Parts: sequence; structure tokens; C-alpha cells
Amino acid sequence: MAKRDYYEILGVNRDASDDEIKKAYRKLAMKYHPDRNPDNPKAEESFKEAKEAYEVLSDDQKRGAYDQYGHAGVDPSAGAGAAGAGFGNFADAFGDIFGDIFGGGGGGGRRSNVYRGADLRYNMEISLEDAARGTETKIRIPVMAECETCHGSGARPGTQPVTCTTCGGHGQVRMQQGFFSVQQTCPKCHGSGKMVKEPCPTCHGGGRVKQHKTLSVKIPAGVDEGDRIRLSGEGEAGVNGGPSGDLYVVVHIKQHEIFQREGANLHCEMPISFTTAALGGEIEIPTLDGHAKMKVPPETQTGAVFRLRGKGIKPLRSSELGDLMCHVVVETPVKLTERQKELLREMEDINQQDSGKHSPRAKSWMTKVKDFFQ
Repeated sequence: MAKRDYYEILGVNRDASDDEIKKAYRKLAMKYHPDRNPDNPKAEESFKEAKEAYEVLSDDQKRGAYDQYGHAGVDPSAGAGAAGAGFGNFADAFGDIFGDIFGGGGGGGRRSNVYRGADLRYNMEISLEDAARGTETKIRIPVMAECETCHGSGARPGTQPVTCTTCGGHGQVRMQQGFFSVQQTCPKCHGSGKMVKEPCPTCHGGGRVKQHKTLSVKIPAGVDEGDRIRLSGEGEAGVNGGPSGDLYVVVHIKQHEIFQREGANLHCEMPISFTTAALGGEIEIPTLDGHAKMKVPPETQTGAVFRLRGKGIKPLRSSELGDLMCHVVVETPVKLTERQKELLREMEDINQQDSGKHSPRAKSWMTKVKDFFQ
């Protein structure tokens, strides 16, 4: 069966430009690609026919031979044209099409080799008072910053990076594996598309140097354990002129000697004397804002909790103040004098005369113990 005219297959005139030929082939390849037409065996034949036409017409030498001698001028068995000549042009076009079909988008174009810098994390430890009221402090962090000598180019001042001769500046090289064209990162320039012949003496060609910088950090009032403060653009410098990353300051609150925080509320343990617990009284307790008075009712037991409203912390994302929760602990007196011991024994004798009245919890507990062992 006689072969169809290559110009007719692609639907272009005989004086069509290289771009017109490439565009026509791309359109046909997208239309007849086997992966898009799995149930149409004729589509594969049309695809191969368009591929063969483009393989010839995209190469100046083959196209000239075809225009002069027809199909015989490009038939390898007839000795005309080197097999595979011009295949690079076909691979370029097919690489573009392959990317369009499978979502690669612009597979044959120059890639952008600009990369955003890495984000950094800094753990900051602050006091409970600073977390409640807010503060401003300075931190010193190590970062990879743009080299001031070469301004990030990596080249010695007065020189410029040159286009990579291996990938032609694309940052990718294409390797042919049978029917498919596979792209991978250029091993020479590692994807940058450029090479530095005369490296910068400061950064040795890297474009970035390790530095320490001091930053001012504002800690808002009400921050809690694990909250993050973002400092935009204060991370590592980008690559090839890319934007800098961000710095995340993670807040950790130091353990306090008196208070424990639970959200907006504060908790503290308040020891009171045996006498105050029994007779009641007024005690002074600490708060983050100073001191406050609290009345202890008579016969207060260990474990009782008293709430002081509005003496806690106003959270970062709320307008309401938390409370201070005072947990009472009745302290047993120590290092007693003989007179104190005598008075306590006298009181105990009185208590024993009616233990159920004076020590109801102890009596209830003993009753439960007796029931348990019966």
C-alpha cells in the first residue's frame, strides 16, 4: 500500500514553517494518542503515521531529501538519510505532548529553578507572667542567608553563571527509552540550569552563607504552651532569587513555683493552719497582679477549692478573664512543745466523748470499713 504524503498527513502546506509543522503534529498526537483511544485500533495507526511524518519533516536534512525524492529519499533501506537523524526534534515535541496528556504541562519548556527558602522553628521559653501580660524579647538564630558578595548568584564578583552545557539551561535532561522520552534532573547542574565557572570566594558557589541574626519578637498577652508566632520572611533565604521561608517561634512556658495554668484558669495550693481550718479566718493569697484576701469558713477540710473570679489569665483568643482556683491543704503542726501536745491531747479526749459529732468523716469511713469486712 502506497504511503500518504507527509504534508497531507499533518495537514500543512509544503512551505510550512517548523513551528507550523510542530503545532500540527502536536494536535494530531493529542487526538490519536493510544492512551486516549484504548478502544480504537485505528487511532494508533493514525498516531504512528503522524509520528513518522513529523520525524521526517522536523529535520531539515530529511525534509530536503523528502521534498526532492519523496518517500524513497528518507527510506533507510534505500540508503538515504541516517536512521534516527532528527530524532531529537521528535523527542522534544513528543515530550511536550506527553506532558500535556498526563498533566505534566510544558514538559519541553524551560523549568523555573527558583525555590522558596526553608521554614525555621525556634523554641522560646518564657515565664508565666510574660505569657499572661505579653512581652517583647530578642532572639539570635542561625540561618542560611543570601551571600552579600555575589548577591546569591554563586559567581565571583564581575562574572556571571553560564548556561549548563549538558541540559542547555533547562535543568532537565531527556533520555530515550524505546518509544518513551524520560526526563530527569540534570546531573551536571543539579537542576539549576546554570553553572558557575568562577565560584564566589565567600560562599564557594553556593549563593548562600550561614549567618546569625538577631530578631525582635513580640509575645502577645495570653499565649499558651505550644502557641506559634510566625515571622514572615525570616526563615532561610531562597535559591536562585526565590523568596525566603518563614520563622515559627514556638512558645514554651516555664514551670511556676506557685501557679499551674489550665487554659484561662490558674490553680494554686494554699496551706492553712489546723486552727484556721477549724475556726475559720481570713488569709492572704498571691495572684499574678499582687495579693488578695480570702475568707476561710470554719470547719474547712483539706481538698476544698475556693474560686477567685477574674484572677486568672485572659486567653489570646478571648476577652474573658479566667479564675484563680485555690486548693486548700490543712497543715499538721510540727515540732510541738510540751504545752501544745498537752492541749491537743485534752482536745482529743473531748472529741472522743462524741466522735460522731466532731469527726463525722472519720466515723463514716470506719462504718464503711466494718461493712467491708463483714
